Amino acid sequence: MSIKVNSEIGSLKKVIVHRPDAGIARISPKRAEELLFDDIVFLPEMQKEHDIFTEILSMFMGKENVYETVDLLIEALDTESEDKKELISSVVDFEELPQKYGDLLSNMDNKTLANVLIEGYYAEQDLILFDPIPNFIFTRDIAVFVKDHVIITKAAKTARQRENWLTRFIIYAHPLFASYRNDNKIINLNHIDAFPPSKQGEIVSVEGGDIMMVQDNFLLIGCSERTTPHAVHSIRDYVFEKGILDHVVQINIPSDRSCMHIDTLFTRIDHDTVVGYKPTVCDGHNSNVIVHCKDGSSRNYNSVKDFFIAEISKDINFIMAGDGISPYQEREQWTDGCNLVSVKPGVALTYDRNPFTEKAFAKAGYNVIHATDFVRDIKSGSLKIEEIEKTIITLPSNELSRARGGSHCMTCPFERELI
Repeated sequence: MSIKVNSEIGSLKKVIVHRPDAGIARISPKRAEELLFDDIVFLPEMQKEHDIFTEILSMFMGKENVYETVDLLIEALDTESEDKKELISSVVDFEELPQKYGDLLSNMDNKTLANVLIEGYYAEQDLILFDPIPNFIFTRDIAVFVKDHVIITKAAKTARQRENWLTRFIIYAHPLFASYRNDNKIINLNHIDAFPPSKQGEIVSVEGGDIMMVQDNFLLIGCSERTTPHAVHSIRDYVFEKGILDHVVQINIPSDRSCMHIDTLFTRIDHDTVVGYKPTVCDGHNSNVIVHCKDGSSRNYNSVKDFFIAEISKDINFIMAGDGISPYQEREQWTDGCNLVSVKPGVALTYDRNPFTEKAFAKAGYNVIHATDFVRDIKSGSLKIEEIEKTIITLPSNELSRARGGSHCMTCPFERELI
C-alpha cells in the first residue's frame, strides 16, 4: 500500500465523519457529564449544521469520498464475518445485558443493528438497551492514519468503549480497509500483548485528537487529560521498531477539560501557518515538547512554537485564537477557535462564533467566508473550488460548538494528497 497520510494539510481525498444521531437527543442533564457531553443540544439544528459541514467537504473531494460511519458499519456487518458475533458478544457482556438481548441483536437486520449499536435504542420495541455514544461525532478520536498504517486508538473513558469496538469492527471487517489487514498495517492499541500497562500499572490510553501526522516523519502525540505518557512511549517504541517513523514528538499539555487534546490548542492549516492558543502554544505555560528520535536521542523545547520553528520551518507563522487578547483568547479557545481541519493547504474549516480569531485571520491575509455564502457562491458558479486559496470557511455552530469539538475533531482523514 502506498502512503496515504503524511501531513495535516495535504489536499483531503477521503474522510470518515458521523452525522449527529438520535442517541444525542436522549442525553439528560443528569447523565451528560458521565457521557462526556458538555451540554444538552437541539438535535435537528445540530444535524443541519453538520450537513452543511459535510456538504462543503463533498464539494472539495466528492460526496463519494466522505464516508459515514453508519454506512461503514452496515457494510461491515454485511460481510457476515465471525467478527460480527464477537462484536455483539462484547457489547452484551460490557453492558451486562441478559442473553435474550444478545439474541435480539443477532436477529436484527444489519441496518437496524448498526443504528441500535450506535444509538442504544430499538424503536420497534421502544426499548432502551444501553447508553448512546454522543462523542462518536468526533471521528478524529477513533483512529488515526499515519503514513501507510492505521492506529486504532484506545479511549481513557468507559463512556467511549463502544465507539472503540465499532471502530475495531469496521477496520477489521470492512472491505475498504482490507489492504491494511492483509499487509499487517494495523496498529491496534487495544492488543494487550503488544501494548501492555507499564510496570507501575499505567495503562495505554490515547485519543485521536492527541495525534497529528504534522509532517512526513514527525508524529505529534499529546500527553493530556486523555492520553498517558505510557501511551506516547508505547507508540514511539512500536513505530521506531517497525521503521515507520523517525521522530515522535511528545507535547505535554495541562490535564484540563478546557484543553483535553492538543488539537484544542493548535492545528496546522498551511505550510507556513499554525493556529494556536497563545498562552500554551507560544508562551509554553504548563507545557513543553520532547522530540524522541529513532536513534535514541531526544531534544527539548519550551513551547510548541519553539518546536515548530526549530524542527518544521523557521518561517512558520502563528495565528492566535482570540487574536491573542484576553479574555477573548480564553473564550474562543473554549469554542474551538484553534480546532480547524484543512481541506487543502491554506483552506480550512472552523466555527463561525470566534470573531476575534476571524480578525486575526484577516490580518494574516486570509479571506474569511461563511459556509452558507460559500455554498451559495459555489452553486451559482461565482466561486470555483479549484480556485479557492488562503480561505477560512466558517461553519454554523450554535449547536455543534456546544459538544466541545471543532471541525478537526469531526473528521478522520484516511487519504490526503502527499506533500
